[in-house]
Amino acid sequence: MTESLVVADKIVVGFGSDGSPEILEDAAILISGAVIAAIGPAATLRRAHPGVQEIGGRGLVAIPGLINAHHHVGLTPFQLGARDQPLELWFPERLAMRDVDPRLDTLFSAFEMLASGVTTVQHLNSRAPGDTEAVIRRSDAIIGAYVELGMRASYSFALRDQNRMIYEADEIFVASLPEELRGPTAAYLAGFGLPLTEQISVFHTLRDRWAKAPLIGIQIAPSNLHWLSDAALESAARMAEQTGAPMHMHLLETPYQAEYARRRTGGSALAHVDSFGLVGPQLTIGHGVWMTPDDIGLLADRGGCLCHNCSSNLRLKSGTADLNGFLASGLPVAIGMDEAGINDDRDMLQEMRLVLTLHRGPGHATPGPTAAQVLRMATEHGAATTPFAGRIGRLAPGLLADIVLLDWRAVTWPHQDPGLALVDVLVRRAKTGAVRRVLVGGETVYLEGQFTRIDRDAVLEEIACALAAPRNKVELAMKHLAKALHGPVAEFYRDWPV
Repeated sequence: MTESLVVADKIVVGFGSDGSPEILEDAAILISGAVIAAIGPAATLRRAHPGVQEIGGRGLVAIPGLINAHHHVGLTPFQLGARDQPLELWFPERLAMRDVDPRLDTLFSAFEMLASGVTTVQHLNSRAPGDTEAVIRRSDAIIGAYVELGMRASYSFALRDQNRMIYEADEIFVASLPEELRGPTAAYLAGFGLPLTEQISVFHTLRDRWAKAPLIGIQIAPSNLHWLSDAALESAARMAEQTGAPMHMHLLETPYQAEYARRRTGGSALAHVDSFGLVGPQLTIGHGVWMTPDDIGLLADRGGCLCHNCSSNLRLKSGTADLNGFLASGLPVAIGMDEAGINDDRDMLQEMRLVLTLHRGPGHATPGPTAAQVLRMATEHGAATTPFAGRIGRLAPGLLADIVLLDWRAVTWPHQDPGLALVDVLVRRAKTGAVRRVLVGGETVYLEGQFTRIDRDAVLEEIACALAAPRNKVELAMKHLAKALHGPVAEFYRDWPV
């Protein structure tokens, strides 16, 4: 089995029980195959393992691979023609997006993630049209792209069986439209009408097909309360009980979703989900912007996790989540970049900085997240939301060797006062240019700005050529439909109390 020694001036191995960073100096990580075999003083490990290939060296800081715990697509909706809108109006807006080959699309965002130190992504595929065969074929292309690049991925095809455009039945929405829009809208919605039983079969097929792929895990993703009938919620609970697979569920992302839950259940969306036995250690809630203190307490008491999607919440006017309340409750909170970050890319280092800064409330004594809490969100707590929980997110013997090496001079140049804590400096100042090497399962997949398995420039050129062609007839029709549906969708929500 291949061995190597990762050497750095400082290694952030993880966090203690009190949340403080655990940092080793002049240390090394012995990797055997895909796993960390030992961590300790560099001199000691060199003597014990003479002749082993060394990676890294002076001037570097090692951290656990970062985890993007909520992700959907490659090229961003904005790149493909969909403007930022409030979430409910964004659904029809997205019909204007160009279509991109799923392999190329996945690689585009994966390049950005790896370059910012992300070694694991939670890919939630919420829009896959066609029959079962088409959905599986698209899923395989997405999963295969991550394997091709050497990136770890948790994949799910989101369950959805109702209310595909507004928070009301598809047939009611179609009937409310002008006559000329009914046919095209009904045809579009029908393309995403895979029966619930077949959606469940997609999960089992993918889980069996990719069971032996070391970089891949398959999750359950009940999409959101408004998209799921009670029968679908019950089915998700049975799937989790039968397989033990973890779940990731969008919930309470916007005030309109909180109002929908009140109208449907008479109370809390999370309490309704809990009535099906879905709230527990296996569940991660994505967004949760409009969770109440009671909701936060319920999720914490049940041992669940939460994924904070800071940029997305801002860009889609969803609101600002109570991150400080989440952290005070003891909830493990992860970070997701969702469709795209604040700069329309997937830069996890920047996303951490946004999380750190946005939630510093006014006043001398108001709480705010610490840099250590934010880095823990992007590592250990992110890991807890994936099928790889307990095997990634920290650097320790027996865990997978997902490691990021940062050039500390690039982080701090031309000066950084040495009295400030390393993690504080890392979260506040590290940028993608400081990422020197990324290892996934002990393999270097990114080195000095280059991807070791795939030619990024060739992939980007292929994307550019494909999208340089004019929109085809279908894309033009969808762009027209997107514009035409904006008014009817906005009208549906006009009198909702928000």
